[in-house]
Amino acid sequence: MKKFKLAITAASFALAAMTPSVQAADKLKIGFIYVGPIGDHGWSYQHNRARLEVEKEFGDKVETTYLENVPESADAERVLERLVRSGHKLIFATSFGYMDSVMKVAKKYPDVRFEHAVGFKRAKNVSTYMVRMHEADFLMGRTAAKMSKTGTLGFVATFPVPVMIAGINAYMRGAQSVNPNIKMKIVWTNSWFNPTLEADAAKTVIQQGADVLRTYADSPSVVTVAHENGAYAFALGSNMIKFGPKSQL
Repeated sequence: MKKFKLAITAASFALAAMTPSVQAADKLKIGFIYVGPIGDHGWSYQHNRARLEVEKEFGDKVETTYLENVPESADAERVLERLVRSGHKLIFATSFGYMDSVMKVAKKYPDVRFEHAVGFKRAKNVSTYMVRMHEADFLMGRTAAKMSKTGTLGFVATFPVPVMIAGINAYMRGAQSVNPNIKMKIVWTNSWFNPTLEADAAKTVIQQGADVLRTYADSPSVVTVAHENGAYAFALGSNMIKFGPKSQL
């Protein structure tokens, strides 16, 4: 729901900024680029639901486009250029690794507005958006410490970017507020969406004694592995309880 509100709010601002003549003549073309597939059941899936909500909210005033599985590399810059040249005036770049590409393209096209998820670089036509996820992580950490029987938690981490580090720290501090002696095992996947790596990482921390898992990865793999091994798990982005009816917290 937070992503729905963020996307609709940004689209509202862009529509309001258009002149009456442009509003009457043209649809606002809005582009979304996703780091994973829209069927990941997590981050990209929820952003795409937000895109559909924008269409539902604004009807024939907008036209939306999405591109999935866009790498966080020079490819992102090319994709952004393609969207701009095809008339998109509002573009959502939905992953941290798009930040520098967004800044480069935004500088070339000052009349195009960009919304970047999780980033920290801004310009007159570049805004950033994110929920305060670390606050939820602190509460998850408290819950995890109360639920853990082994006194060891597991974290399937993605990339060492600011939002990830903040989440790990908040999760651990929340857990320590309940049990100062709690331990945590961390495995890095260096990927936002890789179901196989995420499953292997979850199995690894469970083998190391973790019985409550947290992940920032996009697939349901961690929840599924927790379910199969009698552990608990917190997912990211979506309700994944159908993949672990006895494991998701």
